[in-house]
Amino acid sequence: MVVWNAIVVLGVVLGLYELFAIHSDLNFRGSHWIGHGVHSVVLMMIGLFAVFNWPLFLDVTTLAARNVPFLSDVWIGRIAIGLILNLKMHAVSKVVHGQLAARGMAEHWTHTLLISVLVVTAPLYWPFVEPALPAWLIF
Repeated sequence: MVVWNAIVVLGVVLGLYELFAIHSDLNFRGSHWIGHGVHSVVLMMIGLFAVFNWPLFLDVTTLAARNVPFLSDVWIGRIAIGLILNLKMHAVSKVVHGQLAARGMAEHWTHTLLISVLVVTAPLYWPFVEPALPAWLIF
């Protein structure tokens, strides 16, 4: 079952947080800021889609029933997705670092780790967040 509310709402919120975190770390101007914003939100939604649907993926591919070490575990898959997102954020900040960085090592590890943890644990806190949403955000 796809949880579209979670993917869209958390994708926008976490994608914008990534944008503002990298914006504070780097010196973005004009269209670079907007381009990275669209990129952040879209890839965050893809990551959240994968995290929320990982158990379904394991069932469809029958990996869950095979009990293969590491591959059959839902949390190992979700953590791998979080790691991929973390590496993506650092790769993007390194690329931008070559052109517009205001200082040393580009994006802080604390920002990317926080975002990755929020993505990986999203299925745990979403049931508590969803009832607090306004009616116009529920579709």
